[in-house]
Amino acid sequence: MLVPLDPREAPSWTVRAPDGREFAVFRVGDGYRVTDAECPHNKGPLAQGWVRDGETLVCPWHWYRFDLGTGACATTRQYRLGVYPVLERDGTWWADVGEPPEPLSWAERLRAHARRAGS
Repeated sequence: MLVPLDPREAPSWTVRAPDGREFAVFRVGDGYRVTDAECPHNKGPLAQGWVRDGETLVCPWHWYRFDLGTGACATTRQYRLGVYPVLERDGTWWADVGEPPEPLSWAERLRAHARRAGS
């Protein structure tokens, strides 16, 4: 699924896909980087974070650091940030955010909850 980035003067902002998912957009050099809108650590608003050296995104809440190219977390390997390819077509910038994930069954939800509670 392609989501238009609607370029702005601000260094970062959020966009919403038609299915309701939100993504953070960062102006980096002469292009853009797109990530999940919330930090995987504690759901901090990543569009309010800052980009260091054009490569590292820092969450504004707890300073978790993520590689904008891979989504790897430099603070702890426990977390990974969703990063998405950006492309330009006919002067319009788009993020390819893929299709929404399939809904989890109740059993899958309970197992995921138990894994988080046990950490």
